[in-house]
Amino acid sequence: MIKKIKFKGIIFRNFDIKDFKKIIEKKGLFLFPSGPGLASIETEKNYLTALKLANYNFFDSGYFVLLLRYLKRIKVNKLSGYIFIKSFLKYIEKNNNKKLFLIDPSIKLSQSNKKLFKKKGVIKKNLHSYVAPQYNPKLILDKKLLRIIKKIRPEYILINIGGGTQEILGLYIKKNINFKCTILCNGAAISFFTGDQAPINAFLDKFFFGWLIRIIFNPIIFLPRYLRTIKLISIVLKNNIEMFYYKQK
Repeated sequence: MIKKIKFKGIIFRNFDIKDFKKIIEKKGLFLFPSGPGLASIETEKNYLTALKLANYNFFDSGYFVLLLRYLKRIKVNKLSGYIFIKSFLKYIEKNNNKKLFLIDPSIKLSQSNKKLFKKKGVIKKNLHSYVAPQYNPKLILDKKLLRIIKKIRPEYILINIGGGTQEILGLYIKKNINFKCTILCNGAAISFFTGDQAPINAFLDKFFFGWLIRIIFNPIIFLPRYLRTIKLISIVLKNNIEMFYYKQK
């Protein structure tokens, strides 16, 4: 079985959701690169750097998984942000003493996200949130955010802002805090469970229909975004991919 692959200098870990408990107890920067994000890696250098320096990159993009399978004959497990957050919510119900720090794009979504975690039993003193300003992904600087994180010292930081920026912000936080924690860059995945995003379910996610539902739900935003992923075909085709395997026992 493939343990991980190396693509454009990015290490992707081939985990199954059955490994969730083992994964979530690790520390570092966890990224879930989207199809549109991966299609931009040749032009968005800061984004590419964040992926290269992440501790864990997961196969969130069903499109990327299919391209690997049919263009490179490489079969890996899709581990989407949706299914990861679903598992995280179950985990946090049983471990609701964990200190969480949410970074959200708006007051409305911040309120929705906090309400969701309160339902999961996270008590008020362990639940913190920050409404992010409009970051420039080419140069992220937020000393106020760093001061708050260093004071709270959360075990989990959930970055719920848009892809392409959240990964760069996650790396910025990782480099500038003086303690170890788990930084999850899941973007809008949490909004599937609050009702603020497209109505994705386990069936649609399993069979790679998430992109279609998001386009139907909000075509103005998501149709142009997913059309840009066509570029990823040529990127996959022209680049060699290294594979690393689990040792046979």
